[in-house]
Amino acid sequence: MSPTRRCSRTACRRAAVATLTYVYGDQTAVLGPLATYAEPHAYDLCEEHSERLSAPRGWEVLRLAPDPAASGPSTDDLLALADAVREAARPAPAAGLVPEQAGAPQSAGVGRRPGTEDGRGLGRRGHLRVLPRAED
Repeated sequence: MSPTRRCSRTACRRAAVATLTYVYGDQTAVLGPLATYAEPHAYDLCEEHSERLSAPRGWEVLRLAPDPAASGPSTDDLLALADAVREAARPAPAAGLVPEQAGAPQSAGVGRRPGTEDGRGLGRRGHLRVLPRAED
């Protein structure tokens, strides 16, 4: 995660919460939610400095309210998280396991150790493992 951006005002060490940009052609100062990336011609401001912002005489200050829906995880974020969980849960082939004999019932991802006649051995399905009994 990237470090928190600081307020652009001199000697202010608080975290930035808003971004200020100027539209010189329209004589407008636009104050909106903190930009995703730091831009060279934009100023990041802390809460105190963004509230006290004033513009030159004749200029208009346009304050854009943050979108409450944008503050939480987006649908894309949630889908990416779900895909990552599905990928992590996929069974991986366990090293040293041989698939069951043809015609014998199989459990997904469960095999037998080479050299074991009864097929009881370590197996894996997703994040779960099948362990041999203690008497084995």
